[in-house]
Amino acid sequence: MNLSLFLVHSTWMAAAIAIIPTLTASAGATTPPKPQNSSGVTSTNSLVAPNYLNPNANPLQFPTKPEEVKIQGTVPITLAQALELAKRNNRDLQVAIFQLERSRSALRQSQAALFPTVNANGSLTNTGNGVLENDSANTGSSDTSTNTFSGSVELGYNIYTSGNRQARIRASEEQVRVDEFNVETQSLTVSLNVATQYYNLQGADEQVRISRSAVENSQASLRDAQAREAAGVGTRFDVLQSQVNLANAQQQLTNAIANQQIARRQFGTLLSLPQSVDVSAADPVQLAGVWQPTLEQTIIQAYQNRPELQGLLAQRNISEQQRRQALSQLGPQVSLTGRYNLQDVYNDRISATDGYSLGVQASLTVFDGGAARASADQSKANIAIAEAQFAKQRDDIRFDVEQYYSQLQSNLNNVQTSSVALNQAREALTLARLRFQAGVGTQTDVISAENDLTRAEGNRVTAILDYNRALTNLQRSVTSRASR
Repeated sequence: MNLSLFLVHSTWMAAAIAIIPTLTASAGATTPPKPQNSSGVTSTNSLVAPNYLNPNANPLQFPTKPEEVKIQGTVPITLAQALELAKRNNRDLQVAIFQLERSRSALRQSQAALFPTVNANGSLTNTGNGVLENDSANTGSSDTSTNTFSGSVELGYNIYTSGNRQARIRASEEQVRVDEFNVETQSLTVSLNVATQYYNLQGADEQVRISRSAVENSQASLRDAQAREAAGVGTRFDVLQSQVNLANAQQQLTNAIANQQIARRQFGTLLSLPQSVDVSAADPVQLAGVWQPTLEQTIIQAYQNRPELQGLLAQRNISEQQRRQALSQLGPQVSLTGRYNLQDVYNDRISATDGYSLGVQASLTVFDGGAARASADQSKANIAIAEAQFAKQRDDIRFDVEQYYSQLQSNLNNVQTSSVALNQAREALTLARLRFQAGVGTQTDVISAENDLTRAEGNRVTAILDYNRALTNLQRSVTSRASR
């Protein structure tokens, strides 16, 4: 990295470190209340989410009464609690974990081929004659019947499979790796979605706060206009302007409240919350942190850590082992067989008889119509597909890192600019009101200053949340396992 890029990066990092305390202090005015459960009992704000936020243990629950889906209370939760809830309850992550368990069971099934198979059979039979003959026709004969026990133990073991057994086990091992990477990828995706939705929820809450502040400012301006009109120094036009501005602010507040409710329910769905509980954001709006590595370091970290790349390599290995399995069908197959027999006829005054057999069997497929090689060619094509997907995923990862790294820098600059603009907008509104009250300004100036303040507050919140979203996406793009 040349000197100019180093200076730019150093200046950006210094500005970020300097602005975090300022933004934290300014956000202190909106300190969230302590979490409360649906009964109104205050609980501690810990990293562990309360148990009453867990969904019903029965996934097939189907509410049939309105009171079962009625929201009983709103619980403020932190981002850390939301992430913990998502890891615990997210349905897609649970499916990925079950798929991993299935692959581990399939691996144990494949490894069973390393051991011999033993089968034991036994039977006890009764045989006789004279069932249909009556006593008058056979007065000189008697029924004869015998009880016979026979049993056998068979042993089988594949001595040589032309690599089929080893390839099957290795393919199962690679499938376990693929599913492990899928679990990690799904976990990271859930974390990204939760963080993004949490920032959206914060934005909706802040928009309600800003809209309420705008309504209060509009009400104050209306009172000033009405007082000046009553004193004979104002006009009816100023009052009408203030009334229209207040109506617009109230309409914006109504829309903001509706968007807040939608954001809360959307977030609750993501966390699989119970039917009667709603959540709100407990964390204040502030910068989530600072990214230290350079762009080049970030790209290399992403290449090393992303589970998608490792998963594609494992998928390529699976296709390679499947190719070997297909070709092994053309090689010789050698197996060992053993059998021990025992037979005893009761009451025949002869002891039990037994016997055994031990042998080696070999087979070779002379001609299969090209089926084995066609199957191997399919696996070879799957190898090429995995390699192409790996190259595409690698390019996508670099683009993601570069995109979010650039957004991180630009949003940090926007945070600085919007913070300065917010202070200027507050000062401008104060001066506009003083000028209007002194008779040297107009109501239009006050309304314009109020709108500028509302816009400046919204821009600052948007800049901070956009920065946090870019930081979260950048962390997801790098996927540093050490930090997790």
